[in-house]
Amino acid sequence: MPPVIKVRPDTLDADTARFSPAPLRQPLFLNSIQKSGSHLLRNIMRMFVPIEQQYRDQFIQWPNMAQHLAAFDPTRNYMSFGHLFFTDGPAIELAHVRKILLYRDPRDWVLARARFHLSDEFQGDLEHLKDGRISVDDLLTLMIFGVRSLIPSLPDMYELNVVAWLASDAFRVRYEDLVKHVQQIKTPEAETYFAALFDACGIDPVPANWRERVLVGADRRQSGTARENLSGIRVEIPATLPEKHRQLIEYVAPGLREILGYADNRRQS
Repeated sequence: MPPVIKVRPDTLDADTARFSPAPLRQPLFLNSIQKSGSHLLRNIMRMFVPIEQQYRDQFIQWPNMAQHLAAFDPTRNYMSFGHLFFTDGPAIELAHVRKILLYRDPRDWVLARARFHLSDEFQGDLEHLKDGRISVDDLLTLMIFGVRSLIPSLPDMYELNVVAWLASDAFRVRYEDLVKHVQQIKTPEAETYFAALFDACGIDPVPANWRERVLVGADRRQSGTARENLSGIRVEIPATLPEKHRQLIEYVAPGLREILGYADNRRQS
């Protein structure tokens, strides 16, 4: 049985309507690896796209892509979102679509993945990991190597969900950079950062109240998957990944952090 993700509804549609965003003139797909801030980016961009152009039928992934090709219709210019790995089908269907690629440092991703799978918001075949019988160290190792037939390994997730897209025309967004510039929204650096993001998304012209829109969309209280909004976690997950697990990442995915731009990031964000 496929897992069930329980996410409480937000109230951002009222804000979108209040901002009256201009329509998109080209389809836009917000692609991401799971647990990389997908809701943060999506909620921010919702403030810049009319509700009727927000494709919400499904988070689009390879197994369901064929049922949701309307999301990429060039006559409708939807903004859609999902976790779509790279292969021939997505490459063809998204050739005319503006693409944003969101990812985060694999070290932090392991921790975020563990928290989510332990929470009440995730209900699936991993319930046996939630009762405290497994040590935290072993749990983190499972998040790196995967659980046979249930969840893929870190290398498998990053290879097709992220790395294979790097040579495409997708615009790269690192979660850590997005968070930093949201928190420093008044700085010139944040203005330059978001100007580039809006340009990649086809937001033109950029509205004068863009800072207000970003902050409304980035409100963590509106994200059902933000760390503090996850419920039922009965195991203490560390704030930073232990060194022995960092070494495991280097073993199973050598060069991954370097190609993603984290090679010089010796300290956890």
